[in-house]
Amino acid sequence: MDDFEFLIPIAFFVVTYGVFHLFVRRKERLALIEKGLTANIFNSEANVSPSLKYGIFCIGIAIGFLLGEILVQNTNLEEGVAYLSMIFLFGGIGLVVYYFIAQKHTRKE
Repeated sequence: MDDFEFLIPIAFFVVTYGVFHLFVRRKERLALIEKGLTANIFNSEANVSPSLKYGIFCIGIAIGFLLGEILVQNTNLEEGVAYLSMIFLFGGIGLVVYYFIAQKHTRKE
């Protein structure tokens, strides 16, 4: 149980940020409505499927797990470091790939 105590401040920060983000976004939308504008600026990726983003991200995480296991088996790297570094590396690469796909898709339209 003591191993997961570090998650409490992280969860608190995430929840606080989420509530603050929703509050600010609501104020921005209300300000746009008062000016008679639409909230289309919040839908910048409306033409690209969000499932593509999650799919590429999950594939990146899976590759990270696999390469983390390969690093643990073939090097003297610690298990936690190998897994976390590869998961974050390939998860991030997946999101960057999605960014370029989305940018290419929005330029066509």
